[in-house]
Amino acid sequence: MHHRSRWLSSAASVLAVVAVWLIPAAGTGQAQSDGASTEPSYSVPRTADGHPDLQGFWTNQTYTPLERPEGVDKAFYSVEEVAAIEQGRAAREASLTTPGTIPDVHYDFTQFGLDRSQSPFARNLRTSLIVDPPDGRLPAVNAEGRRRAAEVAAERERMGGRWDAAENNQLDDRCIIMRGAGPPMMNAGYNANYQIVQNRDYVMILVEMIHDARIIPLDGRDAPPERARQWMGMSRGRWEGDTLVVETTNLNGKNPFNGSSDGMRVTERFTRVDDETILYRFTVDDPLTWDRSWTAEMPMRKTIGPLFEHACHEGNYGLYNTLVGARLEEQRAAEAAAREESQK
Repeated sequence: MHHRSRWLSSAASVLAVVAVWLIPAAGTGQAQSDGASTEPSYSVPRTADGHPDLQGFWTNQTYTPLERPEGVDKAFYSVEEVAAIEQGRAAREASLTTPGTIPDVHYDFTQFGLDRSQSPFARNLRTSLIVDPPDGRLPAVNAEGRRRAAEVAAERERMGGRWDAAENNQLDDRCIIMRGAGPPMMNAGYNANYQIVQNRDYVMILVEMIHDARIIPLDGRDAPPERARQWMGMSRGRWEGDTLVVETTNLNGKNPFNGSSDGMRVTERFTRVDDETILYRFTVDDPLTWDRSWTAEMPMRKTIGPLFEHACHEGNYGLYNTLVGARLEEQRAAEAAAREESQK
């Protein structure tokens, strides 16, 4: 897995991001109904067919959680509060490994990942990605959602522990799909990078994690048939003014988002607000899980390409070795128990 520093290239461009989007009190932009800010003089770059040019390499790395933390009753932190929160998280991350070891390098987000993208000039000051409901938290799961969650828990109990079989491992352990692919496209923690390519009829979003590619037609084709189901669903895109709107349905339900059903509909909106930033906003509708829809937003920031191969299992040895290690631990535990029993 690769960790790279791909941050904004100049102080001027970083300050532009602050003025346009991150600091609500900056006063340099015109507030819109969706809470974003745009610079009045900004001219959106356009492709040959006249639509906004979203192409390039982008990252959605962030420390901002999906839901507002308990005890927080405001929509925005101050710059000083965010700095203190990130400093505490960086200290916890650094304490997880021994300095100088391979794991220390592999998981040192303070050196290779989140901290560099979250510099004082590039912070999202929101207390949550969720902007609706106003409390910044997911709506309560309804009765159908609770019933389905109980069924899933019972099935997991029947199958045994996480390390009992390959099928019991999480999807990211098995390198099938990760949260960055979406929809919605959530911060993956590291390697949270995307490449967007577009023409008149399609938009392609390449995800660095497991290099999934979303192919989004813009040609007005019919909705997909109900029986067609995919891991990332099936998307249809359209332009509403200068915003790319993508509606995704037909998920297979095997990769639920916070307990969602296979009936979830995700509506994503991509709006370029300056040369360095795409405002990514999405709304989730799933009556089988929540009685109301909910909306979140985050900035996607320009980064440096290309995307590199994400060799998740390095030859697919990782999962095998994990299961072998679990069996070895079980064997050693059984041998220790037998020795104790023989000494009684």
